[in-house]
Amino acid sequence: MASNADSPPMLKFMRALLADIEAVEYMLNHQWFESGVARIGAEQEMCLVDLNTYKPLPLAVEILELMKDCPWLDTELARFNLEVNLDPQEFSGACFQAMEQEIHQRLQHLRHNIAPLNADVILTGILPTIRKHDLERHNLTPRERYNLLIDAMSAQRNGQAFEFRLRGIDELQVRHDTPLLEACNTSFQIHLQVDPSSYAQMYNFALALAGPTLALGANSPIVFGRRLWHESRIALFQQALDVRTTHDHLRERSTRVYFGNNWVEHSILDIYREDLARFRTLIARDADEDVAGKIRSGETPLLLALRLHNSSIYRWNRPYYGISPNGKPHLRIENRILPAGPTVVDQIANTAFWTGAMIGCQQNYADVRQKMSWEDARSNFEKSAAFGLDSKFSWFDGKKISARELLLQELIPLARQGLTQRQVDSKDIDYYLGIAEERMKRHTNGAIWQLNNYSQLRRHLREDEALVTLTAAMHNRQKQNIPVHEWTASTSDDLPHYRASTLKVEEFMTTDLFTVQKDDLIQLVANLMDWRRIRYLPVEDTKGHLCGLITSRLVLRHLSKQTELDQPGAQQVQDIMIAEPVSVHPSMLILDAIKLMRDKKIGCLPVVQNEELVGIITENDFLDITARLIEQLGKG
Repeated sequence: MASNADSPPMLKFMRALLADIEAVEYMLNHQWFESGVARIGAEQEMCLVDLNTYKPLPLAVEILELMKDCPWLDTELARFNLEVNLDPQEFSGACFQAMEQEIHQRLQHLRHNIAPLNADVILTGILPTIRKHDLERHNLTPRERYNLLIDAMSAQRNGQAFEFRLRGIDELQVRHDTPLLEACNTSFQIHLQVDPSSYAQMYNFALALAGPTLALGANSPIVFGRRLWHESRIALFQQALDVRTTHDHLRERSTRVYFGNNWVEHSILDIYREDLARFRTLIARDADEDVAGKIRSGETPLLLALRLHNSSIYRWNRPYYGISPNGKPHLRIENRILPAGPTVVDQIANTAFWTGAMIGCQQNYADVRQKMSWEDARSNFEKSAAFGLDSKFSWFDGKKISARELLLQELIPLARQGLTQRQVDSKDIDYYLGIAEERMKRHTNGAIWQLNNYSQLRRHLREDEALVTLTAAMHNRQKQNIPVHEWTASTSDDLPHYRASTLKVEEFMTTDLFTVQKDDLIQLVANLMDWRRIRYLPVEDTKGHLCGLITSRLVLRHLSKQTELDQPGAQQVQDIMIAEPVSVHPSMLILDAIKLMRDKKIGCLPVVQNEELVGIITENDFLDITARLIEQLGKG
């Protein structure tokens, strides 16, 4: 048998991974893990934006270099995302106030450093202004781990595109070449240290609380201008990293982003073993650690292989192995459910609720498995992702109850009890849980605010301008740290200077298209133009390829030649259409498209990508922008 050094990297890594799991089992059996201590911590993800446009700004690598003396600042998957790591806090006293102050201090330091770049950060689950072309490979953060992960996931798709399909108020179906769709997502990840003896019990409570917690804090309802789920981040993350391919048979396969498959029976080992059994290792890097030797000498191992494998499996409640400052190993539950934002204080309110409810459950229920089924816990989570505070849950003892009633009448009081047991300062309990209560009383959270305000803006603004205005409004209110239940409505005044000149065609084009085919009757075209009050109709084939364009002028000219006594000549679209219309690619700048239309003396440009018709822009679209710019000049 070959030695480890001579083995392929994956086999070597697998041996290290198995050794790490054996080490966890040994440490559990011999009570190595820290107990009797509870700490909380968090990771703050955020979006970098250009303050001229409120679009993603891919300068994370440069900012990391600029702030290399800040070990708490780190990169994320995309160049336009950053992460701030917070120091752990003892779960008692003024821990939440200290956490909030630490976030403010670090964000203020970050903002001071990036201000000369005309940049800022926004806390939101999905940035409304993110565009599909922001998610191309060139925006992947240039780190070996990210490149290996993206390549490994792409390889498992066997050349098939990654797809995202979701329906809410609107519907979105999009294909993408890489899993970088996941880079849309930013979250506020909460860590709770728990005793190893109660890990299974506490993890199961986390599963039960997942749905209500998400309903409370939902803040990701808009993707590429489409109003989808209240927390679209859940579906987007799962589908973006789904390496499964379709088959004829009914074999079940789990996606790497998942809720789990059942309650945990005994310990954290149940989770580690299941994940190793279900998911192939994606990245095999050197994990040269003599774990067995460290165990024999009484030294706490790092468990590098296990940590790496665990980082490529995205449970919404992730098991976590860590080492405390005293050198002892400890166990945590990482809550990955909650999105970033809407404000720092809203995030801390969510944290106070979740951690308090976890302790409250432990005080009141020995085993959540006796109170509800795992299937109900998962169903509640999926409902809350789709409908947020409008969800209706299946709760303990078969009770059917709305999310708002459950949170207001049962879970927020339960969280208050848990925080009191942890001896959290009473004024902080009242303040942060009071924010959660007010959200319930006013039936609002970040998702509801975004959906309501975007719908209002779309009544008088084009899609891109509405998205930018919405994002500017979120940024303005976020910097004031006003809880979302006190936010005022967004108006066009939130964006005094809309910059359309930097837009690409894909940000501006109309995608809700009315089209005809070559063999359609000209009479049908005339009626469509009359009914929909449109002047241009692209002609496409059955595969969606552009093959012509028909205009109201062509139709009018045709009809003017017809008389009641004449035998009509041309009857079908192909008889009068423009067979080779001028078209543009989605990546063209709007200014270049305007120039092209002026030079060619045409009033319409079909938008084509890979021979497929994807949109259209007309002179009326440009009139909308011109009117808005004149409006802004009048205000100035």
